[in-house]
Amino acid sequence: MSVLGEIRNRAAKLNKTIVLPEGSDDRIVEAAAIANKERIARIILLGNPEETAKKAEANGWDLTGVEVLDHLQSDKMESYVNEFTELRKNKGMTVEKAVEILKDPLYFGVMMVKMGDADGMTAGAVNSTSDVLRPALQIIKTAPGIPVVSSCFIIEMPDTRFGANGVFVYGDCGVNPDPDAEQLGAIAVSTAQTMKQVVGYEPVVALLSFSTKGSAEHPRIDKVREAVRIAQKMAPHFLIDGELQGDAALVESVARSKAPGSKVAGKANVLVFPDLDSGNIAYKLTQRLAGAEAVGPICQGLAKPVNDLSRGCNAMDVVNAVAVTVLQSEL
Repeated sequence: MSVLGEIRNRAAKLNKTIVLPEGSDDRIVEAAAIANKERIARIILLGNPEETAKKAEANGWDLTGVEVLDHLQSDKMESYVNEFTELRKNKGMTVEKAVEILKDPLYFGVMMVKMGDADGMTAGAVNSTSDVLRPALQIIKTAPGIPVVSSCFIIEMPDTRFGANGVFVYGDCGVNPDPDAEQLGAIAVSTAQTMKQVVGYEPVVALLSFSTKGSAEHPRIDKVREAVRIAQKMAPHFLIDGELQGDAALVESVARSKAPGSKVAGKANVLVFPDLDSGNIAYKLTQRLAGAEAVGPICQGLAKPVNDLSRGCNAMDVVNAVAVTVLQSEL
């Protein structure tokens, strides 16, 4: 079974609730029907109930068991407005402003997660990444001890010799252009958590560089070394090492030569890139040249899960993102 199949199966055992705030989009409605049928999650779809029912009937999508909620008519609106006003009072938030802001389904959906009425949110089929993450950062904020939100991709290789039977997690590939050492260390820990929590393998984390264990000197290498120290201190229960070149991280024969004392070298299944250039380029090259399946971007580092979709996604992409969100909610 593929890693995505395993993720969906594990999610289906957890009985979580995920809110999909873009209920006017056909892909989201279809995904709600599929996720509900496969019992991946209990789905709350924000949208007009009558219009959504017509759309589902016209396309043969069974929404039995899916809650379709017109959030503008929700009896939770008043309590959400009051809570949001309190959360943002230091930023000058008023009840009047909060009422207008929470008319936005993205903000309402994140408030559902904040208030415990949903375990996570998946959005981005019709909204930009910044629009999806803005309410999450304002309302949910980052997880304790994690100073930065980042992204990662689950990579499933046809060649199973490397990683965790051919499975890797790459981070950060989509959010932070040039993280400093503290941010990079936190990204390493968040990406390790994604490997363990979502993919289900014990993470073996390599912070990558153009140097292996002192083979070169440069301020960029110094950043990676400091990030390694920070990550090891943040998460001593994970295997984390660096700085490692790509071949030293992946190939045991190279690791024996370049980093003989490392418990990570030659065995890495989590690859942490020093900047967004290298991370984004690497995942796209892996996907295209190696024929790998790339699942993501997956948001990480938030106190509760909110995941962003590509605006080019299809219904199954949404279903898979819902399953990932379910697993991230199991803290």
